[in-house]
Amino acid sequence: MTGRNVSKINQVLQEWPKNTVATQPWFTLLGVSSKLAYWHVGSGWLQRFGTGAYARSGDHVEWQGGIYALQTQLDKTVHVGGQTALELQGLSHFVPIGRQKRVLLISDLQERLPTWFRNHPWNVDIEHRCLSLFKHVQEKSTTELDCGGFKIIMSGREHAIMEQTRLVMSNNDLEQVCLLMEGLTTARPAVVQELLENCRSVKVKRLFLWSSEAAGHDWFNRLDLSRIDLGKGKRQIYSGGMYNSKYMITVPGRQISNVFGSSQ
Repeated sequence: MTGRNVSKINQVLQEWPKNTVATQPWFTLLGVSSKLAYWHVGSGWLQRFGTGAYARSGDHVEWQGGIYALQTQLDKTVHVGGQTALELQGLSHFVPIGRQKRVLLISDLQERLPTWFRNHPWNVDIEHRCLSLFKHVQEKSTTELDCGGFKIIMSGREHAIMEQTRLVMSNNDLEQVCLLMEGLTTARPAVVQELLENCRSVKVKRLFLWSSEAAGHDWFNRLDLSRIDLGKGKRQIYSGGMYNSKYMITVPGRQISNVFGSSQ
């Protein structure tokens, strides 16, 4: 190996956080060609992680290290979202017991994750959804997950519960969201307001407002509902539920009164 190549790999190692994936596009930016990367695999510096992806020899890369590469090297909008983001912020008690842990990843745009990420046998059950839920995503609605040596982006608490609300498909899903909403006592009204004004889903806006009001959160009273477009027409969301005329949706009745203290 030439001295120049040694310098290149040293630069890579200095800028490459341990236990994360490195992609060939990032290598190329640092002057490491695919041919040179392949050579480093043979020399023992690197190990193949899939097509166009590498890990440092001896590293133990978990799903967070893969997300780091997607966010910082491939410019993907994918992030930890929904219930998983709430769990990681201590705002959910729905962590499966005795089952493989599920990690929900959400993209703000329609995008496909690379083959190396999709096919890798992570030790968790990965679910990836493209929601395009907001017209634009404000930085203050996201937060960072410290993974020890590197950080990845995940949805903040207000953002995450709206993502989870978007995924409601059944009565059980909605009841689960109601329980999550009960714990959202520290939501930031300004962040909630901006998210709701930029939210594309009428269902999400109506359910979020109904559930937060039903939960009796103080921050709800600081929202300006006149600036939030709730659309027109009735929506049946909860099968066999009661009709809420304010938000024009069917919602749980007595079935979930133990969560909010009283039917709304």
